[in-house]
Amino acid sequence: MDMNWEDDFSIKVSVDDQHTVLISANKDGLISLANQLKALANEGTGSHIHYNEYNSLEEGSSELIIEKID
Repeated sequence: MDMNWEDDFSIKVSVDDQHTVLISANKDGLISLANQLKALANEGTGSHIHYNEYNSLEEGSSELIIEKID
């Protein structure tokens, strides 16, 4: 799957005590996520994307996994 990132992307994911997930991103981050979700939509069932602070998210972010289902 093609994982293109815009040049100045910034994305942070946090989860609060009520298990609410907040994704905060600048314009380049939102464009990057949109392009990657579109690519994931064209993959097979069970395909997924892992995001964490070691590969794409800001330091201190919670891990985020997005999976395609039927």
